[in-house]
Amino acid sequence: MRQKKYVLWLSDPAAGDVELVGGKNASLSAMIRELAPLGVRVPPGFAITTASYNEITKINGIDQAMLSILDNVDASDIANLEARSDKVRGLFRRARIPDEIWSVITQFYAKLCQDSGYEVEVAVRSSANMEDRAAASFAGQLQTFLNVTGENRLQQRILRCMGSLYTPRAISYHLDRGLDPLATKVSVCVQKMVRSDSACAGVMFTIDPESGSDSVLHINASYGLGENVVQGTVNPDEYFVHKATLLEGKRSIVGKRLGEKKRKMVYSAKPLTPVRNVAVPKEMQRRYALSDDEILELARWGCMVEEKFSAQYGRKMPMDIEWGRDGDGETVGTGRLYLLQARPETVHSAVKDCDTYDIYHLKRKGRLLARGRAIGQKVGAGRAVHLNSIEEMKKFEKGRVLVTEMTDPDWEPIMKMASAIVTDKGGRTCHAAIVSRELGIPCITGTGNATEVVRAGIDITVSCCEGLGGRVYQGELESDIERMKVSDIPRTRTRIMMNLGIPDSALSHSRIPCDGVGLARLEFIINSYIGIHPLALIDFRDLLKKKRKPKLRKVVDEIENIIPDLDDKSQFFVDCLARGIGRIGAAFYPKDVIVRLSDFKSNEYAKLIGGTLYEPRESNPMIGWRGASRYYDTKFRPAFELECAALLKVREEIGLTNVKAMIPFCRTPDEGTKVVEILKECGLPRGKNGFEIYMMAEIPSNVILAERFAEIFDGFSIGSNDLTQLILGLDRDSDLLIHLYSERSEAVKWAIEKLITDAKKAGSNVGICGQAPSDFPDFARFLVDCGIDSISLNPDTVIKTTLEIAEYERSRGLSP
Repeated sequence: MRQKKYVLWLSDPAAGDVELVGGKNASLSAMIRELAPLGVRVPPGFAITTASYNEITKINGIDQAMLSILDNVDASDIANLEARSDKVRGLFRRARIPDEIWSVITQFYAKLCQDSGYEVEVAVRSSANMEDRAAASFAGQLQTFLNVTGENRLQQRILRCMGSLYTPRAISYHLDRGLDPLATKVSVCVQKMVRSDSACAGVMFTIDPESGSDSVLHINASYGLGENVVQGTVNPDEYFVHKATLLEGKRSIVGKRLGEKKRKMVYSAKPLTPVRNVAVPKEMQRRYALSDDEILELARWGCMVEEKFSAQYGRKMPMDIEWGRDGDGETVGTGRLYLLQARPETVHSAVKDCDTYDIYHLKRKGRLLARGRAIGQKVGAGRAVHLNSIEEMKKFEKGRVLVTEMTDPDWEPIMKMASAIVTDKGGRTCHAAIVSRELGIPCITGTGNATEVVRAGIDITVSCCEGLGGRVYQGELESDIERMKVSDIPRTRTRIMMNLGIPDSALSHSRIPCDGVGLARLEFIINSYIGIHPLALIDFRDLLKKKRKPKLRKVVDEIENIIPDLDDKSQFFVDCLARGIGRIGAAFYPKDVIVRLSDFKSNEYAKLIGGTLYEPRESNPMIGWRGASRYYDTKFRPAFELECAALLKVREEIGLTNVKAMIPFCRTPDEGTKVVEILKECGLPRGKNGFEIYMMAEIPSNVILAERFAEIFDGFSIGSNDLTQLILGLDRDSDLLIHLYSERSEAVKWAIEKLITDAKKAGSNVGICGQAPSDFPDFARFLVDCGIDSISLNPDTVIKTTLEIAEYERSRGLSP
């Protein structure tokens, strides 16, 4: 009996044979042999091969007994399935490992302990020969045992790993995929454990697991052993790293989200319960489990693993990787990181089919309850829930329809859970409309009376697909979806770009064919990721000294609750803003991403924590202290410099040079000159490393003096929403005047055509990022006739409008 046939060190080249050691062990072997010499750390261990499994099942008569027990098993009869599963696993529990094999296993275990100088704790993991394949990943089907010490417990765990091939979920898995249970063999990995029980561990995907985008690498981290993360029993930290710029040597962290991490799994001294969960202290929960250096080290390793296995498989192979940090107390940044296992990512990523475009059709109509403005073109249904304020948030459950008077940025957590949204007030550019577009949720705004006529608790259907505005019907109505292939979408001469603001949606939306982002709204990032007035962060030390005043005490306490550990609170603003911008820039890299710097009005800034300390009361904030006029004002310039610092970090530290700046509401050329000079003083001069500065054309003075503004900026983006209200002299938020609001008015179209003509005469590019071309095909055709360079659209209308523009350009003889 040859020793290496039954047990192999993972470092042995023979351990690369999947049929002999299973998918998990073969991957570990490849990493140890090929990546460890390059600096990737993998704990040592050995594999008990499928040859051992065959011998054990043969000597103990397991195969024939198993077939008899599982004959005609019905996976839908849960009680019977569990009973049969227990009988088969009982065969393994009562089995014995032949002396010839066991003696070799104990020799390998003794050597592992000898090399470490003590009786090591090991992880005993199942590794099937059929796992980690496209047709059968076996993800989560087989068992792992942690903190195993001593030969007796080791033998028990090896047999239980082999028996886990017949748990109810694994039997059902075989049946669902038509697999022959006798063709599946189990190898067992015995690997030295990393002492992450006193440190941290987690999972890394070399793609974004939600969207399937391969532009970023996604890391989860929590304290203690990694099983809690794998099993989903804790809310871990999340980190996103942009792969392309990481490989260029940049510090490319483009996302960090703090998890709750309320408990951690640690070793136990009890033989029957080798691990247990304990509470994590509050102060630890509020800290990230990994330092930035550790995030980047893991990310570099993840790229190396992906490259190695992509070469092995002969195609791009995203990877699902478990990792742990060896414990040295609980201090972040101490101890060494290790990769514990790696497998092709085949189950956890919910990759959206972005080669199709969905067109919704309602099969029938019910009783009409309310109507308003349709946002998007989808259909949503569910039970109606009325919310009057954010304080009622706990009443809302995932999949319900939100019915309310109006939303604001504080409502976004609820909106993400909704199947549809219906509001009494608001137009096509209100908060509910903008957010629902980005989330891909059907929304109807401006119904006037939905909260009165749609009773709470009834089932309703929200239809935005009928081309006649949005309609709310009683009952849950069926709809069909017509799908078309995105790969069939033609190119256009006019560049088609996208409007974005919420970084969380950027990776999904980046899979829609387009030429980049024509408008990334900074306000969404400040609201969602920061929520604090930037001047309150700059002045925090002074506010702290005056904390005895009740108004200041509340602001200081709220800031300290959000940012407990950072001495320089303003750095929190810079870092969060940079990561939000960076997520969007990374999603669309290397395509242009034009970031509009903050365009809050004073009443909106006042809603941020500490905002009332700094914001004036204006009778009409819409045409008040906003945009460029804030940036150079001595009262606000320090806050604007934080935005500049974030933008500089995105471009230079993260390396996303595709990110450009856009200045909103710039009333005069003199204002434009002042703002461009401040950007230069902050390290962002025009032309440096391709840096461009655009301006929003949304004020009549921008049209009248277009050639003057063209000398200051690199291009224009028409903000048709504000331009319309200022040319027509109305407040676009006023329901009383909404019937007069139209971007298609003769005066507005005259202004847009003049701007495009004068800008092109001056050699400047012109785009548009307002709402009109998303809603009105005739308006998009008008822009093409004017010779506009780019049209930036809401995500839900990109494909539809692209098709319409392509057809129109063909009819006019305009080639791409």
